[in-house]
Amino acid sequence: MIEKELSGSEMNLTTLTKDLANYNLWANTKMTGWLKTKPSEKMVQEVPSSFPTIKLTLKHIADVQNFWLQVIKQESPPDLGQFGEKSTQSMEEVFSMVEKSSKELSQYVHSLTENSITGPCQVETPWFNETRPRFEFILQVMNHSTYHRGQITTIGRNAGLTDAPMTDFNVYSFSGKPSCY
Repeated sequence: MIEKELSGSEMNLTTLTKDLANYNLWANTKMTGWLKTKPSEKMVQEVPSSFPTIKLTLKHIADVQNFWLQVIKQESPPDLGQFGEKSTQSMEEVFSMVEKSSKELSQYVHSLTENSITGPCQVETPWFNETRPRFEFILQVMNHSTYHRGQITTIGRNAGLTDAPMTDFNVYSFSGKPSCY
């Protein structure tokens, strides 16, 4: 069991949640950075998947991150949006959407106190109405983005992009984590 971080500060649910928000930002930025170096036609090449292109999968990540940010902020009813089903944006706009939503999510999570992270958070959608500790919804969005980054890697491989970056949490922990820890 890990009891202390490298700096000697206590590891707890709050520090873990904030670290996962950093990880999500790091991994999404690493993924978009890689994709920006690839031919644009590969971003819209269709392959069998839940979202048939890299572009639509990235847009879905951004849309869902924005949805859950609205939920965890509890400021307004969440925008159900299109969740990546359509994309009239340019590839550059989609990359920017993913990076911006990841950064906003990380910044907001870092602004939360321990009581805010563990406190109740309500979500009402056409699919479910729930009140849970806020960290559960934060973990949901981090896990969701990880799931779809894996799909992007698979879509990319099927489109001939075989050099996807490693975005596993361990890679972040060993080489991408800020040195402040």
